[in-house]
Amino acid sequence: MPQYLVERDASRCIRCLVCVRQCPYEATFYDAQTNEVTNRHQNCVMCRRCEAMCPTNCIQIRQFGSGFRANEHWKEKHIRGIYKQADTGGVLLTGSGNDQYYNTYFDRMVIDASQVTNPSIDPLREPMELRTFIGRKPERYDPAKGGNGQAKEYPNIACDLPIIFAPMSFGSISYNLQHGLAIAAGKLGTYFNTGEGGLHPNFHQYSKRAIVQVASGRFGVSAEYLRSAAAAEIKIGQGAKPGIGGHLPGEKVTAEISRTRMIPEGSDAISPAPQHDIYSIEDLRLLIYAIKEATEYTIPVSVKIAAVHNVAAIASGIVRAGADIVVVDGFRGGTGAAPAIIRDHVGIPVEVALAAVDQRLRDEGIRHCASIIGAGGFRSSADIVKAIALGADAVYIGTAVLLSVGCTLCQQCHRGKCSWGITTNRADLLPRLPADVAAERVMNLLHAWSHEIKEMLGLMGLNSLESLRGNRLKLRAVGMTDEEARILGIKHAGEA
Repeated sequence: MPQYLVERDASRCIRCLVCVRQCPYEATFYDAQTNEVTNRHQNCVMCRRCEAMCPTNCIQIRQFGSGFRANEHWKEKHIRGIYKQADTGGVLLTGSGNDQYYNTYFDRMVIDASQVTNPSIDPLREPMELRTFIGRKPERYDPAKGGNGQAKEYPNIACDLPIIFAPMSFGSISYNLQHGLAIAAGKLGTYFNTGEGGLHPNFHQYSKRAIVQVASGRFGVSAEYLRSAAAAEIKIGQGAKPGIGGHLPGEKVTAEISRTRMIPEGSDAISPAPQHDIYSIEDLRLLIYAIKEATEYTIPVSVKIAAVHNVAAIASGIVRAGADIVVVDGFRGGTGAAPAIIRDHVGIPVEVALAAVDQRLRDEGIRHCASIIGAGGFRSSADIVKAIALGADAVYIGTAVLLSVGCTLCQQCHRGKCSWGITTNRADLLPRLPADVAAERVMNLLHAWSHEIKEMLGLMGLNSLESLRGNRLKLRAVGMTDEEARILGIKHAGEA
């Protein structure tokens, strides 16, 4: 049974065939004998490209039929999954982030506002500082050494706003989108992350705005790759699929991706689940310092982990192993491809992970030794403000970036046929998202969020991001249990 139905108003259809040309999933056909445009509904993925491009607005896509017989235990998703696996015998793959219903803590936290005794600050009339420095800090300021001396001792990267583009490899996203992110990062004063796909030679000009990733497959890793970057990141885990590796199908490994990842064209790029040289904190320390030696201690080294039950203890070990940055990726994080069963049922929310990691590092007196970056499903500037109040120094955004350039969350990223040109490198689809358009739209989004963050800082009576970091008194819980509020380290609404 098809999942979606493509409805076309024949009286308004002018047979321009735009919908036929725009659909990469072969869901729309033109019959020259009858002069009719018809559909193979079972191929439709509801990407809505045909709807958006139709000049007469004669197309509408909706759910097919009345679905399955109502059953509170067996939802449509379960039934379709079983039917599909019985047909194919394979693991169900999906893209994007976890779309299951779980309580979202961000939606049950509200932000404090200044009134009378602690006046608010108007960001239009007074300076407001969003710049943050990411990396290890000295335990205390020593005037004898001066600021420059400290910077040399502990390299930091300066972000003009607390938002960094999440790791998305060339291959999982298009060449043009990664190019657009590189352009936007430079103009915004922030950074983009290469993911585990290496850095295309054409993007070396943006390398000082690149955080380069070293993952279990070691794709694209070289001494030049590390030395040219602003920071290096060791990927241990990913929020969308904790505990498993990655897989870029061979059909997506084009000549350019082959060149960048340093693998044969057309071959599967399979990342092992673990890093095969890391089985302990001591092993991790060896890799951290190998990268520091290779880069002559000039760039910070980050370690990215998925948010899991004992994330705080793991983060403590990572910091003690010498990492300058810890990235905590929550279970709402996106992915180019993951087994649906893993994406939907493994990991914990980034909100509780951030609170636990920040508190653990403070309790152990090592919070200054590393910055914390939160990742995994940030939907708005309010989510970011709350994350920083819970203890993050900055956040990664990925799905929000994809949405800003036209993604409709059809969750077909793994198929390499993205009709919007976002997660494909197919020659006929790539031009649908020009790099300059991607850069402009992403910059617009971050400009808007920056204004909103300044407004929220001002209403809390704060004039800098540094004053908000870990300041949980600025948050209150609404509709949480005492235990949830305790874990997050915040008070209930109504408590002074």
